[in-house]
Amino acid sequence: MPVLDIANLEFGGATLDSRQVKPGMLFVAVRGEHVDGHDFIPAALAAGAAGVVDGRDDLARAAAEWRSLLGAKVVGVTGSAGKTTTKELLAAFLRAGGFKVHATVGNYNNDLGLPLTILNCPRDADFLVLEMGTNHPGEIRHLVEIARPDVGIVSSIGTAHIEFFKTQDGIADEKGELLRALPPSGFAVLAEDNARFERLRAMSAAPVLVASPSDPMRARLASALAARLPGRHNASNAHLALLAANRLGVSEPDCLAAVGGLSLPGGRWRVLESGGVTYIDDTYNANPTSMVAALETFSEIPVAGRRIAVLGDMFELGGDAAALHASVGRRARELAIDVVVAVGAMACEQMGGDVRCSTADEARAALARIVRQGDAVLLKASHGMHLESALPRTS
Repeated sequence: MPVLDIANLEFGGATLDSRQVKPGMLFVAVRGEHVDGHDFIPAALAAGAAGVVDGRDDLARAAAEWRSLLGAKVVGVTGSAGKTTTKELLAAFLRAGGFKVHATVGNYNNDLGLPLTILNCPRDADFLVLEMGTNHPGEIRHLVEIARPDVGIVSSIGTAHIEFFKTQDGIADEKGELLRALPPSGFAVLAEDNARFERLRAMSAAPVLVASPSDPMRARLASALAARLPGRHNASNAHLALLAANRLGVSEPDCLAAVGGLSLPGGRWRVLESGGVTYIDDTYNANPTSMVAALETFSEIPVAGRRIAVLGDMFELGGDAAALHASVGRRARELAIDVVVAVGAMACEQMGGDVRCSTADEARAALARIVRQGDAVLLKASHGMHLESALPRTS
């Protein structure tokens, strides 16, 4: 299959799904575990595809070429937890400043999602905000080679995917590939209370903006976010985004005004009311860092009745899995959560739940028995636990 000449090709976006092809788009044919995209090339061309990108290597090459043609400044966002929230906040803040912004949709942050995001960026965008995820060493380096970021933000260093990185220093070194890739003319933004702040700061040849917990800006952000995204971790994420937006030309008042219209992808502190019970759907994903942050925030919100935490298994923790699940259970008890519902084998064994369930469906049945009017229920687990199924069903 011929290699596309991106510089001289008129196209409007790219997709992996032949059903989503519109005239003038690129179709990306990738061989997956269950489906081979090459089988759908005829359908994509019949739908008006401007060309076919053949496989992951060709996708990376095409995206890197398109990135070189864009006038947009590129901002990379990574971290063990909070990167999607930080990315969404930054995009909202930049738009509030009147800029044209293209950003990662949802968590399209891997070797397929990031180059697709780049290929879908309009040529006239002012900023391209890219979330960068990793669960194996070397992935961030590959992503930054494609994206060539001007600005880098690291939200946090925790224990997510520690099975593959062995230590938090290993995780920091992987995330730090974003900082190493920055040009001297760019800048990085780091939280001073990041677990590996000094290690990360030493990796950047570009100037580093520091988000300090004592900065009054943090308190102002916490107040603005209280109704939609409470918690110190969310204020920290917002602080990173605001410092970046401010350096890029957006005032603090414009950023604060944008908070009211913020909409995050599903399963991220989504508050639902049903039968006099408040449910907090934070089920999109979880690792020990985000789990503890969610529990601490949950313990601080006003509740008329009891606080019930439905906590499920966290994946990719390797040999530390038992100890890390146990530490989350201990923190729940320290915070005096009234009822802990453990879901999954590791959670049931290590978290010491008051109620223990094998599946999300069992947890839903358990909640139906135990919740009372005035209670608040937090649900959080790794995405593969499908804990959103434990939420009450609505017609």
